[in-house]
This record gives sequence, C-alpha cells and structure tokens, in this order.
Amino acid sequence: MPELKQLWESAMGEIEMSVSPANFSTWFKNTSLIKEESGVVFVGVPNSFVKEWLSSKYHLLILKSLRNTYEEIRSVEYVISKQNEQRFSHYGEQQNTQKNTQNNQFPLGDLYINKENNLNPRYTFDSFIIGSFNELAYAASQAIIKKPGFVYNPFFIYGQTGLGKTHLIQSIGNFLKEKHNLKVFYTTSEKYSYDYTTSVQNNNINRFKEKYRQYDVFIMDDIQFLSKKDRTQEELFHLFNELYENNKQIIFSSDKHHNYIPNLEDRLKSRFSQGMIVDVFQPDYESRLMIIKRKLEPLALNLSDEVLEHIATHINGNIREIEGILNTLSCQEQLKLKPLSLFDVKEIIKNNSKPKKMFDIVEITKKVAEFYNLDEGVIYKKTRRKEIVRPRQILMYILREDFQTSFPMIGQKLGGRDHTTVIHACEKIRNDLKKDSGLIQELERLRLILQ
Repeated sequence: MPELKQLWESAMGEIEMSVSPANFSTWFKNTSLIKEESGVVFVGVPNSFVKEWLSSKYHLLILKSLRNTYEEIRSVEYVISKQNEQRFSHYGEQQNTQKNTQNNQFPLGDLYINKENNLNPRYTFDSFIIGSFNELAYAASQAIIKKPGFVYNPFFIYGQTGLGKTHLIQSIGNFLKEKHNLKVFYTTSEKYSYDYTTSVQNNNINRFKEKYRQYDVFIMDDIQFLSKKDRTQEELFHLFNELYENNKQIIFSSDKHHNYIPNLEDRLKSRFSQGMIVDVFQPDYESRLMIIKRKLEPLALNLSDEVLEHIATHINGNIREIEGILNTLSCQEQLKLKPLSLFDVKEIIKNNSKPKKMFDIVEITKKVAEFYNLDEGVIYKKTRRKEIVRPRQILMYILREDFQTSFPMIGQKLGGRDHTTVIHACEKIRNDLKKDSGLIQELERLRLILQ
C-alpha cells in the first residue's frame, strides 16, 4: 500500500477535478488520511459538520478516487481529528463570537444514516426544493407514494450530478417507510456490486439473493457505475424480475439516460423502459434564486436582494455548486465579522467558481442543425416553417440555459432577432419540457453531442 500522504494527495488530485473550487476549498482543504486498517481508511476532518457532509455528499467520489490508486480499499470512515481542528484555529475564536455558532447554524442531531436501510432522514419532501427543472420528477414521485409498486414502476430518474436526484429518491423511501410502513432499502450500484462480488467469493450467494428480495421498495443510486460489470448486471436483472412480479416498487437514478450508459445489457434497458423515465436538468434563474433563499436559512447569512440576484445570475451550475459558494460566503462573513458587500461577493465568486465553458455560437448552431438534418444557413433565416422554427427555439433555449448567453446576444447572432423573440422561444421550450417526455430525451441527446 502507498504511504497515506501519497494516497490522499493522489485522491485529492482526482477530486479537485470533479468538484467546483468552492466545494473543494470548503470541504476537502482541511482533511487528511489518519490510518488504514484491513482495507478501511480513516479520513481526519475538522468538525462534525464536515464529517456529515463528506459522508453524505462525497463518500462515493472519495471511495472511487482512493480505489483508483489502491484497489484493496474496502471502505472509508470519517473521524474528527485534533490535528485537523488546529488548522481552523486562526478563525475559531472569531466564529465563537458570532450570535449563531456553527452548531446552531447546522443542527446535526438528526443527520445520520439508518444502517438498516441506508436512508438519510434529512432527505424528505418537506426539504426538497421544487422548480421548473425538476417538477416533472417531483410529480412522478407523488404519484408513486400514493400507489407504490403499481404506478411508474420502475421509476428511473437521470440528470447531471448535484441536481437533487438522491434527495428525491430517498424522500420517496423515507415517506413509504414512515407513512406506509413498507420495508425500504437504498443502495448505490457500487455497493450492490461489492456485496455481490463478496458473496460469490465467500460462497454466500443465496444469502445475498435473500437479502435483496425481502424489500417492498428497492432504490439504487448511480446505476451508471454498473457499466461493464456483466455478472452484477445479470444478478440485478433477476432481482428486478423477482421484485417486479411481486409488485415491489423499484427506483433507479443515473447521471444519464439508460440508453447512453455504455456496456449496459439490453435486457436491463428494456426493463427500465417499462416504467417512468424522467430527466432533471440545471435550474434556471428563477429556480436558482429560490434555491439560494432556501439554502440561506440555516446559514444566517445577511445578504441583500442585490447580492442574491447577482449570485443567481453568476452561479449557473448545479445545486451542489450553489451550496459550495454559499458555505464559502458564510465562512468569509464569519471571518470579517460583518455582512458581505456586493463587491466582496463578486470577488469570492470570481475566485471560487469554475471557469465558464468555452463555446462558439456558430459551432453550436452547426451541430444543432446537423442533429435536425437541416442546412445551417436556414437557422438564421426569417421563416415560420415549423421544421425550422422548432429547432431554432431549442437552440435558443440551449444557448440561454446551458451557456448563459444573454437574450440580446442570442437574437443578434441568430439572424438579428429581437430579444423578446428569444425570451418567448425559451419560455415555450421550458413549458413544453413539463409535458413532453420526447422533448426531454431529445434535449438529452443534443447535450451529449454538445459536450
């Protein structure tokens, strides 16, 4: 096994490329590997809040990054370390002078993972933020909890990381457990694969089968990691059939539509297609503003409306990136012992945000036109032909939502159109996404091409 310092530095290198600068600075900067025992590594963290956050939000990423360097690692534990606490001492006294200490700001008493079902009790519908980016998924979840096993079974939710998929599927599990007294089990695809491999090695495959077939609700997160794991996929296929035939509710999440998961067996894809497949996408401005206001409540941050609007405009990423920036702002306000100004917030965002994706509107237009089998030039023409208007509206929506291009700029680049035309196009596509599952999949395919 490599030295602990070398192992952690290697993992940190991978993690830093996978999360925003704000999140990396907030959650990983003051951590270290303390020891390793029989394949279990212990990560030293500065306080209970970081311990809970890493365990619930980044555990899979940490484990995967560590295993990429040393395959024998079985699991990760998080412990509060005095060595790591000392690194916070330069502002610890200042924090204690605040009216709200960290413990008051972040109630941790009920933040634990239930070892019997792996559900986190803080993932509930009450704390779930609903916006245009996820309202279809939320509506489906409400139908499921009224008649589990019979409506939208299986339920397959997909979208980029950090958009609340885990929160939603665990909310379903927690509700069905508490209100319907059903036997629920949540797992990740990696944990399921590990359990299966271990049971084969220990000649306990029958016990493995019995364990997973006993549940009324089976929830599997991050199913994309089953790619290339043929034997695990086969076992999941048999488990699916057993649960489905007995009207047990089955729920999956993925970072992409199942048709785009490489090396996933066709028979599994066919099973996923039997139920409800729904996408969640990056929140628009209004949703981001709503998320920011909700996430501010436990942080006791004093931010003006002008500052909130600036954050919503310039943080275009997922919910986790928004959380990372807000936590950074909270730390900075505690250090300054006074409310942050708009200038302060602009500087913090500039120094902690991912650089904006480089793009060329002409190149994007060309790819969208090719996708719809159109000549690139017709996109710019002032025509009302439906076969051209629709792709142009989708192009405008993508330029606005995925690349944060201004309405006037989009109009100018796409044939000198007025910005109100662009606004209307974006609103139309946004509304159509709420009721057109075909359009949702269409956008997903387009976004894969534009990556």
